[in-house]
Amino acid sequence: MFIIGEIAVDPSVSGTKFACDLDSCKGACCTFPGGRGAPLSDDEVQEIERAYPVVKEFLPAEHIAVIERNGLIDGNSGDYATQCVDGRACVFVYYDGTIAKCAIEKAFYEKKLNWQKPLSCHLFPIRIRIDGKEIHYEYFSECVPALNKGIRENIELHNFVAAPLERAFGASWTKELNETINKNRP
Repeated sequence: MFIIGEIAVDPSVSGTKFACDLDSCKGACCTFPGGRGAPLSDDEVQEIERAYPVVKEFLPAEHIAVIERNGLIDGNSGDYATQCVDGRACVFVYYDGTIAKCAIEKAFYEKKLNWQKPLSCHLFPIRIRIDGKEIHYEYFSECVPALNKGIRENIELHNFVAAPLERAFGASWTKELNETINKNRP
């Protein structure tokens, strides 16, 4: 474990090779079983509410029905998440063929929104815990293709998620993280 600013960084963040492979995993991170969708900060609830009218056009009818029946958000302050369809897919999932993708991110790339997606999704598979003071890599068997692609293409996890790390902690923090990792290579 090493510390950057006030954030403890698990060695798995610097020691893992990772690059998403959507053709293999089919967007599994958006459809994990478990009944809860993407974890949300309290501030992100308003972003989700603003995004819905814009992204509704991209969503399958079944997902719109779940939203109309159960709302966009599950949980309470400090423990929010997006709703899920049948305990699996986030309600903001749309399908591009057989691949689950994020409607919020689609709207962002089409310049219909200025918010890309929840930070927990953007950082995936890095997780923030302990009141935002620790980050670590979380292994999911569905992401083995991403681990293999990261090895093949020599992409380190902290570089793969550089933009969301900067979004979460700032440019100087991310620069210090990279410098610390590079300085401590075996």
